[in-house]
Amino acid sequence: CDQYAVELQPTVPNATDRFAKTLTILPKPGGGEYGKFYSIPALNDPKIDKLPYCIRILLESAVRNYDNFQVTESDVQNIIDWEKTSPKLAEIPFKPARLVLMDNTGGPAVVDLAAIRDVIAELESDPKKINPLVPVDVVIDHSVRVDVAKCADALKQNMDLEFSRNKERFSFFKWASSAFNNMLVLPPGSGILHQVNLEYLSRVVFKADGVLYPDSVVGTDSHTTMINSLGVAGWGVGGIEAMAAMLGQPMSMVLPGVVGFKLTGKLQDGVTTTDLALTLTQMLRKHGVVGKFIEFHGEGVGSIPLPARATIANMTPEYGATMGFFPVDQVALDYLRLIGRSDETVSMIEAYLRANNMFVDCNEPQTGPVYSSDLELDLTTVEPSVAGPKRPHDRVPLKEMKSDWHACLGNEVGFKGYAVPKEQHNKIVKFDFHGQPAEITHGSVVLAAVCSSTNSSNPSVMIGAGLVAKKACELGLEVKPWVKTSLAPGSLVVTKYLEHSGLQEYLNHQGFHLVGYGCTTCIGNSGDLDKSLSDAIVDNDVVVVAVLSGNRNYEGRVHPLTRANYLASPPLVVAYALAGTVDIDFENEPIGIGKDGKEVYFKDVWPTNEEIEQVIKSNVLPKMFVDTYGSITEGNDAWNNLVVPKETLYPWDPKSTYIHKPAYLENITMTPPGPPSVKDAYCLLSLGDSITTDHISPSGVIKPGTPAAKYLLERGVKPENFTTYGSRRANDEIVVRGAFANIRIVNKLLEGEVGPKTVHVPTGEKHYVFDAAMKYKSEGHDMVILAGDEYGAGSSRDSAAKGPLLLGVKAVIAKGFERIHRSNLVGMGIIPLRFKAGEDADSLNLSGHECFTIDLPRKITEIRPGQDVTVTTQNGKSFTCTLCINTQIV
Repeated sequence: CDQYAVELQPTVPNATDRFAKTLTILPKPGGGEYGKFYSIPALNDPKIDKLPYCIRILLESAVRNYDNFQVTESDVQNIIDWEKTSPKLAEIPFKPARLVLMDNTGGPAVVDLAAIRDVIAELESDPKKINPLVPVDVVIDHSVRVDVAKCADALKQNMDLEFSRNKERFSFFKWASSAFNNMLVLPPGSGILHQVNLEYLSRVVFKADGVLYPDSVVGTDSHTTMINSLGVAGWGVGGIEAMAAMLGQPMSMVLPGVVGFKLTGKLQDGVTTTDLALTLTQMLRKHGVVGKFIEFHGEGVGSIPLPARATIANMTPEYGATMGFFPVDQVALDYLRLIGRSDETVSMIEAYLRANNMFVDCNEPQTGPVYSSDLELDLTTVEPSVAGPKRPHDRVPLKEMKSDWHACLGNEVGFKGYAVPKEQHNKIVKFDFHGQPAEITHGSVVLAAVCSSTNSSNPSVMIGAGLVAKKACELGLEVKPWVKTSLAPGSLVVTKYLEHSGLQEYLNHQGFHLVGYGCTTCIGNSGDLDKSLSDAIVDNDVVVVAVLSGNRNYEGRVHPLTRANYLASPPLVVAYALAGTVDIDFENEPIGIGKDGKEVYFKDVWPTNEEIEQVIKSNVLPKMFVDTYGSITEGNDAWNNLVVPKETLYPWDPKSTYIHKPAYLENITMTPPGPPSVKDAYCLLSLGDSITTDHISPSGVIKPGTPAAKYLLERGVKPENFTTYGSRRANDEIVVRGAFANIRIVNKLLEGEVGPKTVHVPTGEKHYVFDAAMKYKSEGHDMVILAGDEYGAGSSRDSAAKGPLLLGVKAVIAKGFERIHRSNLVGMGIIPLRFKAGEDADSLNLSGHECFTIDLPRKITEIRPGQDVTVTTQNGKSFTCTLCINTQIV
């Protein structure tokens, strides 16, 4: 692990004399020196002591990268004056130390990089000049699908299928790893990006050219924030911003407000970190933290182990913030030793952070940092919870789950409703499951997945899941055979300690066999349900449930047939799989009948904290981390046998349906075009609140009959090889056909109909969104989208901006935008407009059948961040919106 930290070192710019005086030697305790560093205390400004720790990292970066061009003295001063400048939305540049990419969103970025080489060659320059200027780590984790489950060789079968489907994509990544400098690609089966980043790729403190500085990272996955648990500044960005950072450009950002979140007390016995993460998600969503940093502090932080902090930081996108930051403390240093960092490295990290006022002792009163706003939570008040059925911030206390479920069944269709008539709440559907009598009802659990880096990085909940399975086996309980169960950890280390402890045997007995090392069910790669079960669900319109230990449960994401999806801790996933339903009161109703004929209750299978800790102490060992990551770059036979091109320029295959030279990089000139004109534009879709990037650019399977399916059939691809929208994002032809292809999207133009269609306003005809857009384009019409609040929530995927652009969408007029998606829209040239406070499409009586003209300046130099823009309809009605461009760049 320490060796890797030396192999990929970025260059450190030479600061001019303005801040050269802050360059300080960091001595070793026994003599000698660790290196030099830019000392922020040496700036001798008392305001620095009041800065949140996360802002101090931005300050150090600005001082170190100061060149009076990209980073100026005024940028440094703005950060020092953060308390005054942040409310004024001051703009600053930031240069991350490195980037991390995953295959689904990182793939298009690498394809763009390859295409830029072609552009440079066409402009008669040297394409070899196009390389990442900072370390870029790619982890292939989004391709594995749970085709096979509940058997001993599920892992092998799923990996074989993964390689057979994705051979072309994997060959491209392997080519990129040798064609580009500064790029490391970890092959399929290495783990989930965020857990690998935490356990292996993270440095905490870099050393390059003899200079020490804080690790920082941006990634093309919104859950890059998981690294905040280790005191590393990091967040998700779109592929467009990632590309700029990759090529050495500073990221332009508004100096964020920081919410100080004080934690006191300690979690009670039986309460998991997942319960805490869901509680924090609910609180922070309610507080409103979009575009802000969260910094956790208080004596309660010291009681939270670092893997548990990782769960909280991983959920940062779900509560809407940019970072969920834990400053480095003794807990973090102990974790670094656990994952195999040497004593020398850990001592260097501690010495640097203490010298630069970036180390914290949670047990001592903190009189320094001042925050933009404050929240507080007594950890003793946190209770067991789940979240759902359609949004991660809709937390439900476990004791209220049964009543909440029945309320959801009866409520009108919405985030908490299915409009099932009361007399049908308890209807039973019987079917034959491979010769066995089976039955389901509303609330039946048909899919239970222990998955996602959110929880699998945390030994306490993974061990907890194993203990629940063990106790259930001992009592004679078994998961029903038609429930699809799976285990997909984010790291090979998890398998090592589950096997070492003997708990994997019990998980296997309950059907939670290892199915892959990747995101699987959490991103919709859950695979098919048994046909007999699927038919019973569809034919009888049953609202069935998936329970998963992931971070997102938006409609249509987990599985097309599970209309209700609940997030839960791994041990709760196993418990609900055993119960077979969410329509249960765990406190008062049995989850099953044991082998002795007696009722078995939740409390009978739930482990104590002491039981969990005993297993962790004996079975989670540093050697497991060292052995796992010592050979991670070696790959496997399937990867090593891939034959890849040797050329500097990628040899595009025009017949390929996976890798396609992007159309939006054709006809590039040295002079950028001006802002798009929008005149008499038709509304392509009229949408409500919380339209996620899953709605805009789904990751799930490509269904027969859709525009994407038709495209693939025309090119000879068989339906069984359609795979997913996510795996084909490096083909812009699939991206455009997949835009708004989510089967659960609600478009107001359809007046009650759900699905990926819209109305062609001039004729009133209903078409797939893609077909309608092509009709508008052929007629020469511009298009806009109307939307509610939280437009673009969820994943950082830039395909959710590229798809609409390729459809011909010129602007999105919404009540509010999520941070990353807004930036992606700007990066692709789509105008993001926000209704004025108190207004939206409904209050302005916009039906979506109007034509819209947007009065935007024609010259880029005339555009100002946040300026007012007038929108006029064809009947003369006008309203004013705010242009959601936050800085001169994005």
